[in-house]
Amino acid sequence: MRALRVLVADDQDLFRGGFAMILNAHDDITVVGEAADGAEAIAKAVELRPDVVLMDIRMPGVDGVEATAEVCRRTTAKVLVLTMYDVDEYVYDALRAGAGGFLLKDVRRDDLVRAVRLVAAGESLLAPSVTRRLIADVVGRGRARPGLRRRLDELTGREIDTLRLLAQGRSNAEIAAELLVSEHTVKTHVSNLLTKLDLRDRAQAVVFAYESGLVVPGDD
Repeated sequence: MRALRVLVADDQDLFRGGFAMILNAHDDITVVGEAADGAEAIAKAVELRPDVVLMDIRMPGVDGVEATAEVCRRTTAKVLVLTMYDVDEYVYDALRAGAGGFLLKDVRRDDLVRAVRLVAAGESLLAPSVTRRLIADVVGRGRARPGLRRRLDELTGREIDTLRLLAQGRSNAEIAAELLVSEHTVKTHVSNLLTKLDLRDRAQAVVFAYESGLVVPGDD
């Protein structure tokens, strides 16, 4: 199988080189380029067409949020955001811009590699505890958009149930057990709801669920 192509964007040489070294140590991953700021990340993403962009969120000039939006608009690359903080409002903005998830910069080697593979496969990488804390915090500040609720009418009952559980941080296996269906059926529901709501991936589905009011802070 073709190795996953990864672009690493970070304004700190130490982090950029370290992440590249870790990823290049695996036969199924190849770092095809590095970028020191958001503008360079956009240009190289367009030029090199990576499968995944590992994107630092705080960079000089064009930051990771703006760069994420442009990369997602102009390429098919998945974006995995890096941050120093486990609760960072910029991360929420990056998710809305199209990022497939985020990691802390002190991530373990194995978790970094796993994250790149997951995001490349279209999965979101949002730990349940971080998802609830991050989204609930921002929605609590008044960013919820109730007008999105009408778009839920496009979904079937099962797709709404799937979206609600997805937003609570459940895995496909957990959703399947809750709904008494197969994991394949869950994947189909997820694919259908992403298409109907015109969402890029599962991470954006989580954001949509909170912004539409389908899931509210404190829901179990």
